[in-house]
Amino acid sequence: MKINKYVEDLKAKTSAELNEELVAAKKELFNLRFQNATNQLDNTSRIKEVRRNIARIQTVITETERKLAK
Repeated sequence: MKINKYVEDLKAKTSAELNEELVAAKKELFNLRFQNATNQLDNTSRIKEVRRNIARIQTVITETERKLAK
């Protein structure tokens, strides 16, 4: 149910807010990968979680673009 709430929050945001969130998530993923490479990352499952959140954000962006195109 936590994921559904996150997706609903994403759908309520504007396109600019979604793009900002996407950039922030990609920066976080970069930092997590860097920490993992230098053996400083404790919670490696966070990488998988951030990757999925990026995919969710991109999906919502695509859905809103398709709605506007119709």
